[in-house]
Amino acid sequence: MRYRKHIALVLLAVCALLLVTGCRDTRRIPMANGRPQITIIVGGLEKVIYLPAMLAQRLGNFARNDIDVTLVGDQSGASAELSLLTGDVQAVVGFYDHTIDLQAKDRCLRTVVQLADVPGEVELVSKSQAETISGPADFRGRKLGVTSLGSSTDFLTQALAGQAGLGTADYDRVKAGAGQPFIAAMNHGSIHAGMTTDPTVAQMTKSGAAKILVDMRTEAGTRAALGGLYPASSLYVRCDLVQAHPDIVQKLATAFVQTLRWMKTHTPEEIAAKMPPQYAAGGKDLYVQSIRDSIGMFNGDGLMKPEGAQNVLNILGRYSRNVAPVRDRIRLADTYTNRFVQQAADRQ
Repeated sequence: MRYRKHIALVLLAVCALLLVTGCRDTRRIPMANGRPQITIIVGGLEKVIYLPAMLAQRLGNFARNDIDVTLVGDQSGASAELSLLTGDVQAVVGFYDHTIDLQAKDRCLRTVVQLADVPGEVELVSKSQAETISGPADFRGRKLGVTSLGSSTDFLTQALAGQAGLGTADYDRVKAGAGQPFIAAMNHGSIHAGMTTDPTVAQMTKSGAAKILVDMRTEAGTRAALGGLYPASSLYVRCDLVQAHPDIVQKLATAFVQTLRWMKTHTPEEIAAKMPPQYAAGGKDLYVQSIRDSIGMFNGDGLMKPEGAQNVLNILGRYSRNVAPVRDRIRLADTYTNRFVQQAADRQ
């Protein structure tokens, strides 16, 4: 009796810990008509850096690989990861650095398709501050916009300032969001400079409201700013899901690799024409320009470059309060795998 009571208490404790999951098996994938039902959270559906997710849907590549996929937009990395860890969704299209940050918290997420070798992010400076801020060395005393504190843009902002010898006490990081909230923050003087992506970059530079200070949409710009590659946009899933359902993960990976290859052989105009019309709310020409300016960030094959993964760890090891204390025990091999994209390439 005492043994049974002990087991009951243990189970109760586990259920309390996993209350949000209802103690369900998070490895389970819903099925309908014999097809896996996959929900993917995308860190901003209209952002060009995450364009391959919606493009895969619009090209029919998920259906072609016998899976049904629902894409959900969410610009909060924290909520996306919570949904992934609790099994509410099966995958996230977001920044690779989150897999390292989560490992520092003893959680295992694994990138299975690396969409880009560079962040695709741009540090903009407002028109009113352009004469006094010519580079990260001028960040001292300034208000710098990031998506949110603890986000990838936060880490990258700290890295840019750190390269110039500045610490976080030297400037203010301000949550400015993305898209219209970011534009409003800069136009109203809430931030002096800030990090964002296309199409916001194209919109602000065309209107003359901001100028580009640091451009990390290219390999050359990223190496100059961060001392190496910084793989960012990726498809990642829980490690237990990779182990339990490698066949389904393979279907997802193949769909994304097919999409990346399609992008390499089509023009920005052709890519824009496949996307939802509302993504070109700022005008068709502006949207095409935003794709043209960022398209070089996508690697075309889905492979993670070990050099890039190591540089991400180097940066987080300095600027992430989660990673810095445990950086020496981070296992990069557990944060990504090229297995699925290699198999996808072999099958083409």
